Amino acid sequence: MKKKEDTFTFYPDNNNKFRWRRTASNGRKVGGATQGYSNKSDCMDNAVRNGYDESKHITVYEW
Repeated sequence: MKKKEDTFTFYPDNNNKFRWRRTASNGRKVGGATQGYSNKSDCMDNAVRNGYDESKHITVYEW
């Protein structure tokens, strides 16, 4: 049986800044951006520095 991977969700916050959050396969939030980013690429770069790998994680875009 294949292990379920964490989900990274990328979304705009209430100030129209870009953020991400990491949710474990059990539904618990286990990480996220501590600040909003003005552009999507900076947000994605921050997620990568915090363990995001598009080939290993489920990705959800809400922007």
